[in-house]
Formats: sequence, structure tokens, C-alpha cells
Amino acid sequence: MWVLSAPGVYRPQEDTRLLAEAVATAAVPAGARVLDVCTGTGAVAIAAARAGAGTVTALDVSRRALLVTWLNGRLRGLPLRVRRGDLRNGVAGGPFDVVLANPPYVPYPGAGDGPAARWDAGRDGRSVLGPLCAAAPALLAERGFLLLVQSAISGVDPTLDRLREAGLKTSVVARARQPFGPVLRRRAAYLEDRGLIEPGRRDEELVVIRADRTEPGS
Repeated sequence: MWVLSAPGVYRPQEDTRLLAEAVATAAVPAGARVLDVCTGTGAVAIAAARAGAGTVTALDVSRRALLVTWLNGRLRGLPLRVRRGDLRNGVAGGPFDVVLANPPYVPYPGAGDGPAARWDAGRDGRSVLGPLCAAAPALLAERGFLLLVQSAISGVDPTLDRLREAGLKTSVVARARQPFGPVLRRRAAYLEDRGLIEPGRRDEELVVIRADRTEPGS
């Protein structure tokens, strides 16, 4: 999918494509209320709108990302709702039938300031994944579901465990293996030192995780 982007905005990559494909095959209910967390260019929000969503709220901390998302929606005649913020501030318009997320998940220490904020996510890559898993039940309407994409390097089992502990039914619905891009190549020595990859390894597995809210109040 071609979309406008801008400096400082996360450009669609393999993880974006994998999540967008999962959205297209997930049977999004007609008229569904959808939240796209860490929307970037809005590529996944667009996929949800095309899949039959009634309203799509695109959330990001970056004003530039939200402007790009709004423009990409307008170019396609899709009225995406853009909202600045993160899950700590709450999200108006919920609960949602579908929540989508392509959050930062690259393990690397530091605050993730500047361009690195688009991908760096703390020592284990879970500084955003953890809060997202915790917030998911409150974000989801009855029978709603979450789709999120992450690297296996940042731990698939911890994500599945956190979501299951929150009462959600979880599974891995898509996988793809790819060589390291420029960011992970720069982080390779750190990943080896932390024991997150084997010495010399220079590829990663991306996974899309689905988590369903199956019962009221779960």
C-alpha cells in the first residue's frame, strides 16, 4: 500500500504489511469501532476502514504522524479520526470492537527520544507492549479483539501470558521471517550481549497476535 510519509514518521515496513494483511482476513464486523494505536502513517487504520469498519480512531503521540494519517485518509475518502496521546491518557470513543497496534518493540536502553522513539522500547523491548497488554481488556467491547504485531526478539510468550492473565483468549495468527533492517543491525551487539539473539544471528521473526474478549467483564 502506498501512503504519504514524512521525516520523523514511522514508514510502513514488513510489520505494517503483516498487520494490515491480518486485518484484511480477520472478519472485521461491519460498522465496527476500531482503534489503531501508534498509527504512524495510518496504513493499518486505512486497512481497517477498507475492511468495513464504521469508525476508525488513529492514535499517536506525534503531531506529524497524525497530520500524515489525516492526509492519507483524505486522499482515499476515508474519514479517519486522529487523536494525539497514548494509552496512559485514556482514549475517548471506546470501548472498541477492534484494537490494532504496531507499537515500538526494539530492545534498547534509554528513553527512545527523537527518531528512536519510533522503534526503541526499553531494555527488553516491552516498555509499550506491557502497558498495551494491561490496557487491552478495558479498551475492548464485549466480543471485541486485539491484533498486534511485534518481533519475537521482544518476547512472544510474555505478550501471550499477559493477555491471557487479563482474561483474553490469545493466539498467533501470522508469522514472517525477515533479515535485520538498519535499526536492528545497529542494535545487534546489544541484543547479543543481552542474550536476546544468538551470536551472529541477523534475522528476526515477526508475529501477529490476536486476543479476543470472550466474556463480559473479562
